[in-house]
Amino acid sequence: MSRHLSARREFLRFLGASPLVALAQEPTPKDALSVLDFEALAQKALPPAHWGYMSSGVDDDLTVRANREAMRHYQIRTRRLVGVAKPDLSFELFGKVWDSPIYFSAVSAQRAFHPDGELGTARAAKAKRVVQMLSTVSSTSVEDVAKALGEPPWYQLYMPATWDETEKLVRRVEAAGCQVLAWTIDTLGGRNAETAARLARTDTRNCRTCHPAGPELNQGTSRNRGKPMFAGLSGEMNPAGADWTYLDRLKKLTKMKVLLKGIDTAEDAVLAREHGADGVVVSNHGGRAFETGRGTIDILPEVVDAVGRQMPVFVDGGFRRGSDVFKALSIGARAVGIGRPYVWGLAAFGQEGVERIIDILRAELLLAMRNCGVPTMGKFSRDFVLRNGMKL
Repeated sequence: MSRHLSARREFLRFLGASPLVALAQEPTPKDALSVLDFEALAQKALPPAHWGYMSSGVDDDLTVRANREAMRHYQIRTRRLVGVAKPDLSFELFGKVWDSPIYFSAVSAQRAFHPDGELGTARAAKAKRVVQMLSTVSSTSVEDVAKALGEPPWYQLYMPATWDETEKLVRRVEAAGCQVLAWTIDTLGGRNAETAARLARTDTRNCRTCHPAGPELNQGTSRNRGKPMFAGLSGEMNPAGADWTYLDRLKKLTKMKVLLKGIDTAEDAVLAREHGADGVVVSNHGGRAFETGRGTIDILPEVVDAVGRQMPVFVDGGFRRGSDVFKALSIGARAVGIGRPYVWGLAAFGQEGVERIIDILRAELLLAMRNCGVPTMGKFSRDFVLRNGMKL
């Protein structure tokens, strides 16, 4: 058996199966007991290329798995007789009062997973008062998503290849009322989405235009030109030559809060702060950027230690339980992004599935807070977590 086939089969075994698939009657979102119950239902609902694009990583998919496996490196220290009956998840950040520290991270082309796409996600986010981050390569425009959401979303920026086009896109986003711009910097060097390409070959439809095979330097012009946020633009994006001066120019260009999404080291977090970033997102693109083999929650402590008191640190990648979120908040994250989980809910049930995902995660987080004596968001600390049995 080749190394590639072995890695692919190991990855597919890792995906597991949902108990809901075995139900005699047609399952509903309320039948789900955990976020992971939605995974197999989403796989069943999607064609191979779309499932492969969303579920896989790069190279041998090691970093996808590392994001999940790293959660096991951290243990929770519970406390007794703490008298916390109704924990409060609310807090204020960037002039907005959040109802909880869980947000919807950017996922591209959501109509590939459900006809409602980003609008279904936006309606769920509005119903559950969740912050939504919208992808540059979304199926729906920022203007239409803002209407469905009831407020402008956070905007995830894939920077166009030229500065002139970057200015045009940023000004459009700003005109739509967006207050936060998250420039994604972890795919500027290109990526090798090998498992996605292999699964696309099993699809009977012509997916070459939306799911290219093999290594890619950036996302192709032909694919992006039809996306609503690339109207009037070439479609080329992710300039590989971008450096820290681009952040300086971006800060001068816009009054929006600017986050850097894709920070994986303390050194880069410090540079982000020095160049004026308003926050950083510890992220490896859900294991879809480059095969580092490092889970984001393992990276989080060094980034928080480097800049956590000077700027907010966010994190995404592999969060599937409210207890996972609890660990990240205890380490020092201000908020936690989820991507694949809400897309599983969207693919399986549309808006209702997305709402159920957030309900489950919030309930699990509240459970952890009650068991550990954390009454409010301001009371999280590293006293509540161990790393491999040791204090951080």
